Amino acid sequence: MERLNEEFFHRDCLEVAPDLVGKILVSRIGGEEIRVKITETEAYRGEEDTACHAHKGRTQRTEVLYGKSGVIYVYLCYGMHWLMNVITGEEGQPQGVLFRAGEGSNGPAKLTKRLGVTGKQNKGSFVTSDEIWIEDDGKKHSFHTDKRVGIGYASQEDIDRQWRFIADDE
Repeated sequence: MERLNEEFFHRDCLEVAPDLVGKILVSRIGGEEIRVKITETEAYRGEEDTACHAHKGRTQRTEVLYGKSGVIYVYLCYGMHWLMNVITGEEGQPQGVLFRAGEGSNGPAKLTKRLGVTGKQNKGSFVTSDEIWIEDDGKKHSFHTDKRVGIGYASQEDIDRQWRFIADDE
């Protein structure tokens, strides 16, 4: 298994998101190693994407989105669920990919809980971290697309985008 490097993430989120389907999230946050195959991702692309947290510009919360590719963006949803993303593309151009599901964890909050991810991992790096990273098993995984979920606040155009990438049954 090969660990994903910064070059992998230093591409547009619409290239990275489908390429993450089938990759392996590895966590040693709680001490024991947990390995989960990524089965679903969603892309969020810049200030022009009304579903992206950076839509309204830079804030203390969104600053991480403008950073280096491979950086981890973790935020609290509904005041109780940690959700995890990876920053992609060029610095200064906010975009990222949400980890929506993994094998045995059918939802972004269930996935982070299983991996032990909390706000402590925010602004860490999948490239350099000793406690969480992503590996490539070398296999090509098929997927299909659908609309993103839970973005009713976004414009209809952004709601309708096929920017969710879901592993096909293997």
